[in-house]
Amino acid sequence: MKNPFAIFFRSRDKPRDEVSAAPTFYFGTSASGKTVNPRNAVQVSTVYACVRVIAETIASLPFGVYEETEGGSRKATEHQLYRLLHDEANPEMTSFVMRETMLTHLLLWGNSYSQIIRSGRNRIIALYPLLPDRMEVDRDSKGKLTYTYTTAEGQQVKLDPMDVLHIPGLGFDGIMGYSPIALEKNAIGLGIAAEEYGSRFFQNGARPSGVLTHPNTVKDPKRLRENWAAAYGGSANGSKVAILEESMTFTPISLPNNEAQFLETRKFQVEEICRIFRVPPHLVGNLDRATFSNIENQSIDFAVHTIRPWLVRIEQAMNRALFAENEKGHFYVQFNIDGLMRGDYKSRMEGYAIGRQNGWLSANDIRALENMNPIPETEGGGTYLCNGNMIPIGLAGINLAVAAAVAASEAEQEQQSEQDTSQENSQENTEDAAEKPQKKSPQRRKRKKEEQPDEQGNDAGQSV
Repeated sequence: MKNPFAIFFRSRDKPRDEVSAAPTFYFGTSASGKTVNPRNAVQVSTVYACVRVIAETIASLPFGVYEETEGGSRKATEHQLYRLLHDEANPEMTSFVMRETMLTHLLLWGNSYSQIIRSGRNRIIALYPLLPDRMEVDRDSKGKLTYTYTTAEGQQVKLDPMDVLHIPGLGFDGIMGYSPIALEKNAIGLGIAAEEYGSRFFQNGARPSGVLTHPNTVKDPKRLRENWAAAYGGSANGSKVAILEESMTFTPISLPNNEAQFLETRKFQVEEICRIFRVPPHLVGNLDRATFSNIENQSIDFAVHTIRPWLVRIEQAMNRALFAENEKGHFYVQFNIDGLMRGDYKSRMEGYAIGRQNGWLSANDIRALENMNPIPETEGGGTYLCNGNMIPIGLAGINLAVAAAVAASEAEQEQQSEQDTSQENSQENTEDAAEKPQKKSPQRRKRKKEEQPDEQGNDAGQSV
């Protein structure tokens, strides 16, 4: 007997030995009736503007290979990947174009694929971007990922995972990313429908349709309608004067209020699409809510919450796929986002002043951030200063140190003097104690001296 509770309580699905390809099943007809896919979605001005501002911003950031050292990190200009990632990805593309293409694929399809070309010595010599809609990702019988690419000629080429730089976007399984165009096709489809409606509306000279009335029976209404549309329809015929024959009348149909609000609908869709790509509206030309006080903060928020996650995603994918096992942890790729966080001139100068006065920025450090030539070391370009009359940091607190040293020296001298005095007193006492049995006291010497004449006197008296 079948368990009646099985319909309510089901076990979790077992893992499958397959990975879904690009989420094409999400593409298709939207709720507005418009077909949405990456190629027609990018024709929407807001989508194109959002994709372009993100892709160009990331592609223009300084990017290179760095090496961990005992003193910190340095640019590894001698590394094989430095020229590929910094200057020229392949003989046909610059590094800027390569990164721009990767970001375009990520933003439209949710995945970026690049073929890694290696030399006979297993050195990476080129990177070529691949179209995401031609790539299929699956697993073999051993559970290993496999990549199959269909060329323009229809030939299928299997690629080893080591030869593919795969950067996935937001996804459900951690392997495949899902296209924001596919997931938000209804919002983008509404934008497409609004643009098409506006185009047809203005194609008719921004005039509503109407009813052409004839007092008698019209034998060929189709021909009459076509002739009327050809003579007076469209924006090119908007200023023509209509001539009505045979007592015909034309009654225009007023524009409904809901149709008159399509411009507001378009404004809403601009904000909606910006919300999908997490782009501030002022970066796509919508300045309705932009002010002088908040536009800088919005730009910094764009750098932190929109650009930075993409940078981390790209950096980690490249560190995993492009470096050998013995190079991981020692070499790494990194974007420099400082340029986006610089702020205006006044804010930068205030920040430099704080760093300069507190000893963690030198004059050459500041000049390097402003792309200025360094000051020679003999003139103090690399000297770090701090508050307290702006003395060199190595001399900070020297007065206290000297005072402490002098006090310690004086205390030591005083202690030594006391020790010397004590030793002298002890020596004198010892000498006195040694001389005491050989000397007589003054009283004893006086008493003996007084006794001597008496003895002599007595002796003289006796002799007489």
